Amino acid sequence: MGLSSALATAMSGLRANQAALSITSSNVANAQTPGYVTQSVNQVEVASGGIGSSVEVTGVNRELDTYVQSQLRTETAGGAYADQMSNILGQLQSVYGTPGGAGTLENALSSFTSALQAISTGSGSASSQSVALTAAQNLAQSLNSTTQSIQALRSNVNQDLGNCVSQANAAMTAIANINTQLQGLSPTDPAAATLEDQRDSAINTLSSLMDTRTVTSSSGEVSVFTNAGVQLVSGGLASTMSFSSPGTLTANSLYNTNPAQSGVGSLTIQLPNGASTDMVATNAVSSGQIAADLTLRDQTLVQAQTQVDQLAATLSSSLSDTTTAGTAVAGPPAGFSVDTSGMVAGNTVNLTYTPAGTSTQQQISIVNVADSSVLPLPNAPNANPKVIGVNFSNGMSSVVSQLNAALGGTGIQFSNPSGNTLSVAGYASATVSALSATTTASSLQDGSAALPLFTDGGTSYTGAITAGGSQMTGYAGRITVNPALLNNPSALSVYSTSPPTAAGDTTRSDYLFSQLTNATFNYSTQTGLGSTAAPFNGTITDYLQQFISQQGNAATQATQLQQGQDVVVSTLQEKFNSTSGVNIDTEMSNLIQLQNAYAANAHVMSVIQSMMNSLLQAQT
Repeated sequence: MGLSSALATAMSGLRANQAALSITSSNVANAQTPGYVTQSVNQVEVASGGIGSSVEVTGVNRELDTYVQSQLRTETAGGAYADQMSNILGQLQSVYGTPGGAGTLENALSSFTSALQAISTGSGSASSQSVALTAAQNLAQSLNSTTQSIQALRSNVNQDLGNCVSQANAAMTAIANINTQLQGLSPTDPAAATLEDQRDSAINTLSSLMDTRTVTSSSGEVSVFTNAGVQLVSGGLASTMSFSSPGTLTANSLYNTNPAQSGVGSLTIQLPNGASTDMVATNAVSSGQIAADLTLRDQTLVQAQTQVDQLAATLSSSLSDTTTAGTAVAGPPAGFSVDTSGMVAGNTVNLTYTPAGTSTQQQISIVNVADSSVLPLPNAPNANPKVIGVNFSNGMSSVVSQLNAALGGTGIQFSNPSGNTLSVAGYASATVSALSATTTASSLQDGSAALPLFTDGGTSYTGAITAGGSQMTGYAGRITVNPALLNNPSALSVYSTSPPTAAGDTTRSDYLFSQLTNATFNYSTQTGLGSTAAPFNGTITDYLQQFISQQGNAATQATQLQQGQDVVVSTLQEKFNSTSGVNIDTEMSNLIQLQNAYAANAHVMSVIQSMMNSLLQAQT
């Protein structure tokens, strides 16, 4: 090895030191830059003549722990989901207020029941009637405002969904564009490292919006999928998500797998191959902020609305509906009969029987459905009571035919002995235990203690089911005090004009108070309480306290999940930073080593130069 070769080797060392110094400088300068991954020079040994080796810098490496990075992205999606759920459920708790506090549903209901009791105490005084009507209006308005607040939350979530879709599209486009730019670069090219940092940042953004899974090809391209397998980015091609929104949502704006019937708009994705997929119907997103928005909009807040709608519906029906027990019919076969006169759409015939070979009673709720297009009514497995829809408008012979067709395998048989009478008897060892009919009062003074105190925007509330859905949907937002009652407050006490109700008679006010405080009712399992086989049963106050408590527990659990998820994300981020982030102490140590190496290479060159000078002097 000659002096010239040694000089070339020392020069290569200086060049390597300079490249490493440049990388160290970049690391230090970007120590606080989000998404920046620590870089190091990639040096290789190169043969120099016959003896010794020089060094060559072939590029840079990114100090990246891909396993921790993958875990961090997964937990980031979970953290974004938990954050959004906690945020919205916390706002929902604010809608309900502090239990027992002023302005809450509980307070409004308590004030109304107390005002009804005061009517009886005051023997129907005009002042007590006026106070009771004011309390009733306050309760109705409280239900109205609760509905408005829940739907405002749904509308905000729906708007956030649109913003998330725009961010996701921008991130997917950025990833695809960077994939294209990287195709002309070596994986160790310093420019490639910068682009890869930018691509990772875009993937991280996408991971906060939805669950993601990445696959890196041998050429360095990254393809991105959801965990359900929907491709978001394929090489240089990006999918495009589309979101359509109807604007402000109402209680009747519900998701439907049929886009033509959906009231919340659509969320679709056009894949790189041109195919289009409904992301909601296919459950394409399971985590991240988008998944949280969909869950809140279509499930959590819809259930919250159903809970207050059920409260409004039970409140109305408890005061206006009268249930008349059927008359026993001697056998064989034994059974019952009931008069169905006065039944309107939404009213029910209620049947209890024991099937042959069992000892378990079964409940059947026969609903008067005037719109045959919605028949048959759906039932959850093991529903109790089972709901059977029947159109009563076509006459009793049709009613009997419909019921025998629907319940023909149960061992019971329906008949119409005369007029509007419906009879049912047990056959094949089936035993009928009870039969009754529930009707809704429409008059203020028909001789019954029942009173249509609340109405659906001025019309009777019966729970009717039509092609447009159940009357109960959104009822809390429409409930009002009966206008006829506001014009005739004395009807809170006077329930008959012929014969006239005696002065001081408290029959009606006693009945209304008892219905609100002592009567028990079954509540729809769509409220999230009870089960299909054992629906929640209790007073109106029991029900209100139960669903308020449930919502409080849900908000608390969401907060706890958020806090736990934040700890997980923070821990993973620290672990990722420990290997991929810039460590100033390490860089300073590297800087000292580079300084020493640079000085050593420079000294080698100085020695070689001195030796060459000595050689030249010897030759002269």
